[in-house]
Amino acid sequence: MPVSYDSPADPATAPHGAALRHVGGPAVLKILIAGGFGVGKTTTVGAVSEIEPVSTEEYLTQASAPTDSLDGVETKKTTTVAFDFGRISFDLPIPMELMLFGTPGQDRFIESLWYDLASGAVGAVVLADTRRLETSFDVVTFCERARLPFIVAVNEFDGAHRYPVNEVRQAFALSIHIPVVTFDARVSTSVAKVLLRLVDHALSQITADPTHPTAPTLMDAR
Repeated sequence: MPVSYDSPADPATAPHGAALRHVGGPAVLKILIAGGFGVGKTTTVGAVSEIEPVSTEEYLTQASAPTDSLDGVETKKTTTVAFDFGRISFDLPIPMELMLFGTPGQDRFIESLWYDLASGAVGAVVLADTRRLETSFDVVTFCERARLPFIVAVNEFDGAHRYPVNEVRQAFALSIHIPVVTFDARVSTSVAKVLLRLVDHALSQITADPTHPTAPTLMDAR
């Protein structure tokens, strides 16, 4: 069922929200849910998906110990080995369906899978864990090199220190125009607001640069 959100953070009240209004029918947009190992990507997709999410999680084994560090996520038992998939529909700011693709977190998948998953995406939500920010550094670099609009969303894990967003921005060396937000990956409304923030940011990139690679995907969505 389509969801409507009327909070001030929604694109309905933002200047770029109108950029899609002339498009007829629901806009179908592909969104990448990315981030380092164990930052909550599968949880994010599952919390908000209106369909049964597709998950490719497998149990961690001793064989992966040298490459999949569990420092800070000692209770983690599974990991995504291909991608997660979910879908959410919105009525506001316009009718649209977001197709959510969650990436595996290990950087060994960058060349083999991340570029394929990013193909046709309008933007990415880069998840971060303040206990292990460095696990998402390579993801930010990937988005910058791929010219993929992105925002950084800090998943507020229980017990993790709450840093001001400006300090998180500095840690990632982000320019001021890249949004940094906080959210709870377990709460559907919290995830939904992050997704809407990304859509608005992607639209702002088109406004600033109509030749941006994601422009045709956003402006021609039907």
